[in-house]
Amino acid sequence: MISFRSIGLVALAVGFARLVDAQAKVKIMTLGDSITGSPGCWRALLWRKLQDAGIKNTDFVGSLPGQGCGFAYDGENEGHGGFLATNIARQNQLVGWLSQTKPDVVMMHLGTNDVWSNLPPSTIIAAFETLINQMRASKATMKILVAQIIPMHPSNCADCGQRVVNLNKAIVEWASKAANPESPITVVDCWNGFDTGSMTGDGVHPNAKGNEAMAKCWYDPIAKVIKDFA
Repeated sequence: MISFRSIGLVALAVGFARLVDAQAKVKIMTLGDSITGSPGCWRALLWRKLQDAGIKNTDFVGSLPGQGCGFAYDGENEGHGGFLATNIARQNQLVGWLSQTKPDVVMMHLGTNDVWSNLPPSTIIAAFETLINQMRASKATMKILVAQIIPMHPSNCADCGQRVVNLNKAIVEWASKAANPESPITVVDCWNGFDTGSMTGDGVHPNAKGNEAMAKCWYDPIAKVIKDFA
């Protein structure tokens, strides 16, 4: 006969297993502008690549829902169309998003609209510094991935291509100084190999081919970070 005590122990074990499984999920916030969130189908492709590789202990988080990308995926994000890094930092918007979602990892592709607005790299990097400090205030061991952003060549901004090059160079120089052992910063190269002519429809936003390229640039860095949690 199975005793109530045995049933209770089994229930306790199942509950504990579920708790452990929930704790094993790595909470990941993708932070950016319309390239990340409108609809940002590179995130869907990245999620599928992780799933296909057996990396399933993820929970993508954010205040914005995923948008249609042709298949179901874990799509919550902080990809806010038209937003500038400098405004997000100045208005302390990230603080609320972090408080709401409590990520373990932040993947940031941000600065395109700042570049388009002709803000100098030093100003954008200062905003990044503020955002990084806010991430670490939310979680001292925050793992941070910062993209060298994709190229841009919109028809109304002849200088934007070089401005992106200048920002990406500044990102590398800054990240090496801003990283620490407890909260490392990984620079993710999304610039090299990305062709605005074939991978965007407007010189800025990725098309289907561009989304594939972005998913590829993010895959190895985020997979390594997730595995480090195991």
